[in-house]
Amino acid sequence: MPSGGRSKSRTKSRATTKGEVLDQGIFEGLAGVRMAMRRFLSFSEAALSEAGVTSQQYQAMLVIKVAPQSRVMVRELSEEMLMQRNGAVQLVDRLEAAGLALRTPSVSDKRTVFVGLTDHGERVLDALARRHLGAMLENEPLLVESLARLRTLAKMG
Repeated sequence: MPSGGRSKSRTKSRATTKGEVLDQGIFEGLAGVRMAMRRFLSFSEAALSEAGVTSQQYQAMLVIKVAPQSRVMVRELSEEMLMQRNGAVQLVDRLEAAGLALRTPSVSDKRTVFVGLTDHGERVLDALARRHLGAMLENEPLLVESLARLRTLAKMG
């Protein structure tokens, strides 16, 4: 086993050992990460609601956008979204109904269907991504400081 694997497992077991007192900085670091995440998620939910898009739809649109040729099979979408295939089918149904995505049959295999974004979906995703990037960068200082604190304390422990 590589030495990196051993030190990770030692740190994990040490950090989870009952009765051991954790450094106050660990709590502060975890609280900072959680605060940055909550701020971002709160912003995200408001921005998505304003755009008429659910969090799950936004995540699916991101998966589609970054896929090769900006299209995915439903099976791939379900894997990326960590959901059952039938849930992914329903999600694609909702994306289509909203005019955000479109199913396209494969030319080479008629059983395969690809999901891609419509022009409207591309515009909505672009606007949301710009807003999310800005909000993420606003929370960067707190997140970086908190993660750095946790990394330092984890190395010491």
